[in-house]
Amino acid sequence: MRHATAHRENAGHHSFLVTDILKMCSHCERLSKKDLGVRIPRPLGNGPSRFIPEKEILHISKVDDRTQSIFEDAFVSLGRLDNISLVMGFHPQYLEGFLRTQHYLLQMDGPLSLHYRHYIGIMAAARHQCSYLVNLHVDDFLQVGGDPKWLNGLDGAPQKLQHLGELNKILAHRPWLLTKEHIEHLLKAEEHSWSLAELIHAVVLLTHYHSLASFTFGCGIAPDIHGEGGHTFRPPSLSQYCVCDITNGNGHAYHHNDVFGNEEVSGEVEVLMEKMKQLQELRDEEEEASQEEMVERFEREKTESMLVVPAEDEDGARPATSRATSRTPATATRTSPGRASTCPPSGCSWEDHGFSLVNRLYPDVGQMLDEKFQMAASLTYNTMASHKDVDTSMLRRAIWNYIHCMFGIRYDDYDYGEINQLLDRSFKIYIKTMVCIPEKTTKRMYESFWRQFQHSEKVHVNLLLMEARMQAELLYALRAITRYMT
Repeated sequence: MRHATAHRENAGHHSFLVTDILKMCSHCERLSKKDLGVRIPRPLGNGPSRFIPEKEILHISKVDDRTQSIFEDAFVSLGRLDNISLVMGFHPQYLEGFLRTQHYLLQMDGPLSLHYRHYIGIMAAARHQCSYLVNLHVDDFLQVGGDPKWLNGLDGAPQKLQHLGELNKILAHRPWLLTKEHIEHLLKAEEHSWSLAELIHAVVLLTHYHSLASFTFGCGIAPDIHGEGGHTFRPPSLSQYCVCDITNGNGHAYHHNDVFGNEEVSGEVEVLMEKMKQLQELRDEEEEASQEEMVERFEREKTESMLVVPAEDEDGARPATSRATSRTPATATRTSPGRASTCPPSGCSWEDHGFSLVNRLYPDVGQMLDEKFQMAASLTYNTMASHKDVDTSMLRRAIWNYIHCMFGIRYDDYDYGEINQLLDRSFKIYIKTMVCIPEKTTKRMYESFWRQFQHSEKVHVNLLLMEARMQAELLYALRAITRYMT
């Protein structure tokens, strides 16, 4: 397997710490200016995430050799270590597969040219006004020779990419409305037509970046120091500190601001564990419900999910708008599919349909996606907050299936009555916001669910939401493609 373009200059093979690229005190900055004769940028934010304490994220790479090794490989390959990777570093098993898949989609041989790949990533991220991802791929797009005029808006891009705009919008907001006619329009557009292999590549990229935008907002990812809005050249104030202070233990202590005051949340974990235990006992004791009853429970949960309304934006919760997203049309309203749009197991199965179709038209990608989906869904440390030796499979499946339920995807072997037992309203609000309109996710929403759980566990939740969303979008796109082909 080879890259589709020449490698970037190697960033060096020496070991480094994550803290090496994040902050620098005024003394170190003066020394660097004296030695190099250049201005050194200083980060504007307080770490990779606006939601998670910086010291907690940086600590991971120091105590986990596998995470450190993954970070080093990513830095050498790309010449940077982005904040998404730093936050995903809580779960190195997942991060490894994620980076491998993303590298293949963007840099290895495939149906689409490199600048098309990055532009499609920009298009997908812009649907949710995700300035972080847009800015990241604007830089990459220009670096691989993309035409700057395309960045003035979709109208400045080739007709072939303009035709993809409708597919992008439908996939991002109402994927169940995708039909074989949409696919036919793209494949039979005369000189501006897409090949089937190109379209599969584009669909995977679109769904990848729609869901990654969800993760970006859901974890409060802050701009990278090298990106737009991530740095300043102004001298630091007295309250700022250097990474040398962190490593020496002299940094400021992190004070968590509890926006909910002193509301009692003790026992939250124990209550959830008890519900899981009771549901397992009911599974063992009760007879299986009829298919009619299972379908009715699914429809009831899907209807209830439509009534979950995300909270309003908080002042100052949104990051600055990027130069590209400022020209993007407003995001379409997200609704849930009606009963007629429900995708039954026979028509929406990744294992039976999606996997083989992707692998046939875009070799190896189906396998990579399957491994990534499986890793996110099965990842467990058998812990819940401070409790150990806990089987969390029931909870993980409830989260995954609730997301697919919102998309109208039903599993005939799952009792959807369990969802209301395991997912409370604040958690459902967070899930729906992050999956459907992630640009409205706020720190308050992040802090309002699972308040006794670790940040690493909330990042795990975000991985589940991201992958479940991507798979749901893919299933509807692949269903439309299959109907066109048959």
